[in-house]
Amino acid sequence: MLIDTFGRVATDLRVSLTDRCNLRCTYCMPEEGLQWLAKPDLLTDDEIVRLIRIAVTQLGIEEVRFTGGEPLLRPGIVGIVERVAALEPRPKMSLTTNGIGLKRTATALKAAGLDRVNVSLDTLRPDVFKTLTRRDRHQDVLDGMAAARDAGLTPVKVNAVLMPGLNDDEAPDLLAWAMENDYELRFIEQMPLDAQHGWKRDGMITAGDILESLRTRFTLTEEGQEERGSAPAERWIVDGGRHTVGVIASVTRPFCRACDRTRLTADGQVRTCLFATEETDLRAALRAEDSSDEEVARLWKLAMWGKKAGSGLDDPTFLQPARPMSAIGG
Repeated sequence: MLIDTFGRVATDLRVSLTDRCNLRCTYCMPEEGLQWLAKPDLLTDDEIVRLIRIAVTQLGIEEVRFTGGEPLLRPGIVGIVERVAALEPRPKMSLTTNGIGLKRTATALKAAGLDRVNVSLDTLRPDVFKTLTRRDRHQDVLDGMAAARDAGLTPVKVNAVLMPGLNDDEAPDLLAWAMENDYELRFIEQMPLDAQHGWKRDGMITAGDILESLRTRFTLTEEGQEERGSAPAERWIVDGGRHTVGVIASVTRPFCRACDRTRLTADGQVRTCLFATEETDLRAALRAEDSSDEEVARLWKLAMWGKKAGSGLDDPTFLQPARPMSAIGG
């Protein structure tokens, strides 16, 4: 069991498969990209599966989310999913992606055992997409989402970040479009995880701003804490119907007390929080001559035991993590 000193138990594992990405989103990385991890530093497919096996069979992990960078850039991703699906007990499996590669991979991922996907899409306007991502791939993302839905990787959840002066007027349009296409929309407050360290709290679009905008067109009824559980998104029922919309307010409405996550970077480091400044190296333990599952599990437990009470975002001494979102895994 992965328990911390505050009694929280981690049952949800986020696994970054690569730090590379084929977009250059302004809130994540600079236009020229980043210095990518060297291949020898990355976990191999076998090492990834071994760590997930340890987490599932020895540490109580019930859900696995594959992330990046962009996880669909990992050549062996279908094989990794298939091997994890064969574990006993079998964990629930999902994937967070920018959607560009889904059209060609959705059917294979479903056949391998993937349950569902989260796709990042911040705008319905191709010109704004190009400005935000520095790439002209808007239609590819839309096609990928449709392919995922048609393959049965449902519910397809859409993650949207609103940026001032770019797409901050699109919240109602995004929700109407998501409901029309039977996608589940979730807005995410911009977080201080950009490589440029250019995030400013006083310029961000907050959960309050998002809800105010949505209410100009829709009636929202809060689901409540019982329905939410440990999920990061607060959810609202839209117009009393079957559709919901979520808001992940990591900055203005932190949910650290209910956090049930543990994270692995693409180079085998345990992170207890997106905003952690410390990591625990499991890659070294995996590659040691006397490597044992028990030693890896012990190190993982020790790391999670030291998890802090919160993200520290409201502390005047808060410092952004040295590694950006693309290296950490979302």
